[in-house]
Amino acid sequence: MIVNFDNAATTYPKPDCVKAAVYEAMDSYGGNAGRGGHALAAATSEAVYSAREEIASLFGAEPENVVFAMNCTHALNMAIQGIMADGGHLIISAMEHNSSARPAAKLAADGRITLSVAEVYPEAEKTLTGFRSMIRPDTKAIVCTLASNVTGQILPFRAIAQLCRERGICFIADGAQACGVIDVKLSDGINILCTAGHKGLYGITGTGLLVTDGRFPIAPIMQGGTGTDSMSLRQPTLPPESLESGTVGVIGIMSLKAGAGFVRRTGIANIFRHEDAVCRRFMRELSGDSRITVYRSPAARYVPIVAFNVAGLTSGDVAARLAEEGYCLRAGYHCSALAHTMLGTENGAVRFSPSYFSREEDAVRLAELIKNL
Repeated sequence: MIVNFDNAATTYPKPDCVKAAVYEAMDSYGGNAGRGGHALAAATSEAVYSAREEIASLFGAEPENVVFAMNCTHALNMAIQGIMADGGHLIISAMEHNSSARPAAKLAADGRITLSVAEVYPEAEKTLTGFRSMIRPDTKAIVCTLASNVTGQILPFRAIAQLCRERGICFIADGAQACGVIDVKLSDGINILCTAGHKGLYGITGTGLLVTDGRFPIAPIMQGGTGTDSMSLRQPTLPPESLESGTVGVIGIMSLKAGAGFVRRTGIANIFRHEDAVCRRFMRELSGDSRITVYRSPAARYVPIVAFNVAGLTSGDVAARLAEEGYCLRAGYHCSALAHTMLGTENGAVRFSPSYFSREEDAVRLAELIKNL
């Protein structure tokens, strides 16, 4: 028996519609999108555009502003390096995944930008005050995860977005743990939304998204074939072509279209309600055991993720022993150096993350195993 409670890394199982879309793409879309006028290329191009439309509808964007990426890390690198290409001051949160923190730190280490890290508190207003205090005349962008991939804490992203609007600052959002679980729209004030396709949107691995409102030009970090302006040695300047050099991953894109459709039909509120109920049942079953520390605060809001540790055991030991019983959980540092430094979890933590297909009874059995370690 394998029970996956590591859905914050990649959702599994996938909806049947996603599996069907993968097979259909292999059978029907054998052309190279945007390259050629023959029937195979045309059908593939139309299919890819229909995926842009589905994603655009989900996030309140225009289809031409939907850019397909390899993953959220790829999208965040395009956004951060593209917006900060000419230098300036960048602010990131102390909850950022390494996908944001590392490119930001590299730009700062190379002397190309200046960088500030804003503390995150359980209280939204206190977090917002920290961001506000760091804004300078040369602040060009703020990068903020919508929800921590370690604890699941939801940051006050709409208030931060409003702050950016007032100051003319580009707001780049990491939606990897939020998209598909809470309702996220560009109309929330997000200028560039980066997210994974294989997590809450239920696509296959190797899929990601950069969705922009078009207000801030993004300098490409790659140049190459785009199927347009082929006789020019200059990269196109407008998305999606400007940011999609090379052949796009049609099979992954069609899986992402199907996954986004599944989320839309199921209802984001229903998905959150189910996953949150599994998390609350899990925490309720763990409550009362003084050896177990759960990293949540009553002052904060959370997506359905629970980080915890068991006294006397490393996070790796806990996850390994649970894996022997068929339960898949993530241990360690979750590629989030800043978050674990802020939390003081020097040995990492164990992360429990259900999906829409998770069952409460499995969470109950898991909690019993943990208490008996």
